[in-house]
Amino acid sequence: MSARIIVGTQWGDEGKGKVIDIMAAKADLVVRSSGGNNAGHTVVHGDQVYKLHLLPSGILYPETVCLIGSGVVVDPGVLLEEISEMNKRGVSCDNLRIDARADIIMPWHRELDKLEEEFKARQTGVNVGTTGRGIGPCYADKADRVGIRMYDLVYPECLKKLVKNTGEIKNLTIEKVYGGKAFDLDAVFEEYKAYGEKLAKYMADGSVITFEAHKAGKEILFEGAQATLLDIDFGTYPFVTSSHPIAGGACVGTGVGPKIIDEVIGVGKSYTTRVGNGPFPTELNDDMGVLIRERGKEYGVTTGRPRRTGWFDAVIMRHAVRVNGLTAIAINKFDTLADIGTLKVCTAYEKSDGTVLKDFPVTLEELADCKPIYEEIEGYEGDLSKCRSFDELPEKCRAYISRLEELCGCPITILGVGPGRDQVIFR
Repeated sequence: MSARIIVGTQWGDEGKGKVIDIMAAKADLVVRSSGGNNAGHTVVHGDQVYKLHLLPSGILYPETVCLIGSGVVVDPGVLLEEISEMNKRGVSCDNLRIDARADIIMPWHRELDKLEEEFKARQTGVNVGTTGRGIGPCYADKADRVGIRMYDLVYPECLKKLVKNTGEIKNLTIEKVYGGKAFDLDAVFEEYKAYGEKLAKYMADGSVITFEAHKAGKEILFEGAQATLLDIDFGTYPFVTSSHPIAGGACVGTGVGPKIIDEVIGVGKSYTTRVGNGPFPTELNDDMGVLIRERGKEYGVTTGRPRRTGWFDAVIMRHAVRVNGLTAIAINKFDTLADIGTLKVCTAYEKSDGTVLKDFPVTLEELADCKPIYEEIEGYEGDLSKCRSFDELPEKCRAYISRLEELCGCPITILGVGPGRDQVIFR
């Protein structure tokens, strides 16, 4: 048995949900370890499409234990809605467990998320592109040691005190700093007390569950949210999320040591996409960019926002290989690039002073100064959606894949050729 981590290698939206769903079928435990309902995973099950935001992708398998780890920030209202929706579609969530240490998103987190973003945009002209779901403010309160956690929901007197103490400060900030409307803290308490009554049965110690599963030789899958370039330390700061979606974050956000990890699989696309602001060296602001967006259906699961599109960036992928310790790569959407002509791959960056960079820059200013150095590769043709082995792929597609492996320094072992669970090739 083994413990695998699945991480995004680019700016997110790489199709991790599909890869995780396939692997979850063989897993005994699926762990979501970071992020919140700002994540969106699309899972295609037969003719059914499920869009998951907080629930781990293994929820579709009743025998698989699905754990929301302590590193996740949970909006209890959203989670209960998601559970209800799954129940209506015949999916039981009795296999769900939530680490009682996980911090919860309060209504003031969502409000402050929007107000702070608007204020920063007016003052600096910089818009981070937050989803407005309260993720960042919730993580900030966690670091400031004033957060409210899942276990607080089941102790009404404790919850009431926390809502009053923290809520009064947040109301002052909302009113006096941003000119917003204060929350009725009694109503907030009653709302969240009701959430606690409904969620209590799911609460557990995620660290113990995961450790015991490992000791018993169970198959464990750590499900990543967001992606490497959105990591708060190693991403394109400040245009990042507020947690650690890299492989190391899986251990921190679950409560287990790195020695239990056997494999780290990075998921990417045959091209690159990004949502929100910030430098994007290979971005295509032309007809080709529009073509890739439409053919790849590049619109956000959570927000519906159109994604920025660009050619495959091997500099980014090498960065992901290094910071995550990738043992293999899964690349989706090879079918999207069929029949569009010559393909380009970014092999390095060139700065305005002529300096060539083969490694991803540390600073945002340096990245913004970079232009891609491209290698052109002959495009491939045909319908890839029915291919089920590497040898069935067009020769030119196989050549493209082999070149990506050379440039990234990591084997590509999973190839996506369509949105369905069966439209995948394992090497």
